[in-house]
Amino acid sequence: MDSTPASKRRRHSKDNETEASAPLPKQMSPVVIFAHGAGAPSSSDWMLRWKSMLKETLNAADVVTFDYPYMSGGKKRAPPKAEKLVEFHSNIVKETATKYPGHPLILAGKSMGSRVGCMVANMEDINVSAVLCLGYPLKGINGAVRDETLLQLTVPTMFVQGSKDSLCPLEKLETTRKKMKALNELHVVDGGDHSFKIGKKHLQANGSTQDEAEVAAVEAIAAFISKSLER
Repeated sequence: MDSTPASKRRRHSKDNETEASAPLPKQMSPVVIFAHGAGAPSSSDWMLRWKSMLKETLNAADVVTFDYPYMSGGKKRAPPKAEKLVEFHSNIVKETATKYPGHPLILAGKSMGSRVGCMVANMEDINVSAVLCLGYPLKGINGAVRDETLLQLTVPTMFVQGSKDSLCPLEKLETTRKKMKALNELHVVDGGDHSFKIGKKHLQANGSTQDEAEVAAVEAIAAFISKSLER
């Protein structure tokens, strides 16, 4: 991500508005249900780091993480199709809603977890305030654009994507975002891959650090969630 001061950073919204990030007021106290990606469990370093950042920056009452059944038990198995994980994921959301009545729910996910989260958000018996996609896998294995679930969304949706993420070319995401019914915004991690990791040469050339890029992303998320909860 570039080293532009926070006051001058731009976030790309559907209507091209630019807004400064702002911390969420504590009284909103959202609860985040945070799903892992296909290849690593909720206990991975990446998930733990982002869980901590989201909880602090969003002033969240809780950030609930979990492992899909194929990942539990300490045995790493190939993930099933995303559709087969929806029921399990939705049950976690319902249990969390029961535990935290009155708190706005945010569905967050890393890669595959974000795709499943979007499917859950589209369910009639699920009520969430926003969806957060961290590295949405827009392209399938065969290269086809998987945008059907996104086009069905009606809740505010935030994308955080690395500019070098081969699973989500930004031009294809931009085309999809323009077709979406839901309010949506995009924060790009310049030079970032599917997990937002930025190469050393890119960081040196821009005079920035990995931590600064991640902080900028989380601040953009906080601003979007705050606006979404005020709707």
